[in-house]
Amino acid sequence: MAHNLSQCRLLVQKAAAAGAKALFLPEASDYIAPSASETVSLVQPASSSPFVLGLQESARNYRLPINVGIHEPTQGGKKVKNTLLWIDEDGEIKHRYQKLHLFDVDIPGGPTLQESNSVEKGTKLVPPFTTAVGNVGMLICFDPPPPFSMQLRFPEPSIALRRQGAHIITYPSAFIVPTGKAHWSTLLRARAIETQTYVIAAAQVGSHNEKRTSYGHSMLVSPWGEVMAELSGEKKDEPEIAVAEIDLEGLEKIRKEMPLLRRTDVYPEV
Repeated sequence: MAHNLSQCRLLVQKAAAAGAKALFLPEASDYIAPSASETVSLVQPASSSPFVLGLQESARNYRLPINVGIHEPTQGGKKVKNTLLWIDEDGEIKHRYQKLHLFDVDIPGGPTLQESNSVEKGTKLVPPFTTAVGNVGMLICFDPPPPFSMQLRFPEPSIALRRQGAHIITYPSAFIVPTGKAHWSTLLRARAIETQTYVIAAAQVGSHNEKRTSYGHSMLVSPWGEVMAELSGEKKDEPEIAVAEIDLEGLEKIRKEMPLLRRTDVYPEV
């Protein structure tokens, strides 16, 4: 975790130097463990986590809001929460979202995977909140082994956040390589197009341990579905940032000229 904190702090410095108004970091930026039991054993409360405290200090020092995915303990300590924090420019945790969709499957003659054995599912969406870059709606994209990804494959949460006023939807991730190559860009562009929001997907990249390698390709997609910025899928000597401009007037123009009038008289409103 100390190494991850140093990498994230370097990203804060780079973002501040580039004039960014907010920094979006990946899911599980604190650590990715090789097993569920190790994931639970490593977790710490945000209030005492050196990783979180270090980022809060960096946010204060650089006056830069930070969106970051971490693990948090559950009551009783037998599971973890996969959460996303919004740390404001004063270093205060202002918003917290807990991942909704878990991967549980029992395939006859195949693997049995029960993510719910070690991760506690969230129970609500966090309404979009106002920031210097627009109204942010927080979601998490998680890709548990073997290659199945969850939250990003559900359009309903992003559609609900758009209805509640989101200009930006986040999908911080730790996508594995096979599904990353097949689906990553397609899913992100689809979510941006169908919600007419900016999609920001900060992604882990490279090998974490002998069991896990992340696809990378952090991406920012416009409400028109254009890839405005994308990082590589190769781990570099230093962590990288991508910077792009959020044009809220352009967003409203797209929504006005391509109105999405849903037939909620025929099907339920999300």
